[in-house]
Amino acid sequence: MATAICSYLPELLCKFPSIDENLMREFKKTVDTGFKGFVRSYGDVLDTALDPLQWFLNWLQNLFVDTPWFIFLLVLTTIVYLASRNIRITLGTALSMIVIGLVGLWQDTMITLAMVTVCTLISIVIGIPIGIVMARSNRVQGFINPILDVMQTMPSFVYLIPVVMIFGIGKVPGLIAVVIYAVPPMIRLTNLGIRLVDKEVLEAADAFGSSPGQKLKNVQIPLALPTIMAGINQTIMMSLAMVVVASMIGVGGLGKNVLQAITNQFFTIGFLNGFALVAIAIIFDRTSQAYGKRLQKHTEVIHG
Repeated sequence: MATAICSYLPELLCKFPSIDENLMREFKKTVDTGFKGFVRSYGDVLDTALDPLQWFLNWLQNLFVDTPWFIFLLVLTTIVYLASRNIRITLGTALSMIVIGLVGLWQDTMITLAMVTVCTLISIVIGIPIGIVMARSNRVQGFINPILDVMQTMPSFVYLIPVVMIFGIGKVPGLIAVVIYAVPPMIRLTNLGIRLVDKEVLEAADAFGSSPGQKLKNVQIPLALPTIMAGINQTIMMSLAMVVVASMIGVGGLGKNVLQAITNQFFTIGFLNGFALVAIAIIFDRTSQAYGKRLQKHTEVIHG
């Protein structure tokens, strides 16, 4: 049918005009050569600049792994209770972590928790300042939003290509890939939270002679905290999702086990490691949501 239609139409309308193959080949070669040249010139400098990140990640990972399980479990459940003030979430956390230990995944879970913790902290440090700048300028928001759109829609495997070319295989390259994938919600929700602050409250702060910095510190950020907490929640969830993909370039923990289970078709190993990842995700999700609701009630009381 398509051939019959094309026989009555000009060739240009039936075949999509494409760029000359030689031109595209030269373009790809130029870009790839330039990127490789950049890596050769500045790869060592970038590696050195990221050494503190490597040390911090190794220190935290060793801390989590070497701490006796009962002490870590006590600290974790205490943090969960103080954040959520919910006995059910606290008991669920304790039970989930005990089951993870019983099936022999405690050490891998500690490695994954260390990775997710560092990724979340970096995303917070990067995301909140950018979100604040976006909230203060429509022009900056218009410039950054398309970049965030690309970051959120780009297939996660694509992030591994430039990271591996620059930094090679290892934990830090995986960490960078996870942060790139997980930071957009932090930026977006910080921007949204500050923009949603009631204008009447800002006018009252202006009436009291507050400077822009004082308004940001004493009014906007406190009132935007519930929305910022939602951003942290989403960042944690996306970090956990990306950890499995990043295991392809040397990130250990539960993601490595899932990848091995896929490669060797080990259903039980994949299921158990998947369960551990789901358990961690639920713990973080329920705890951060409960803390965000507490912040929401607190800000509503102050605002009222």
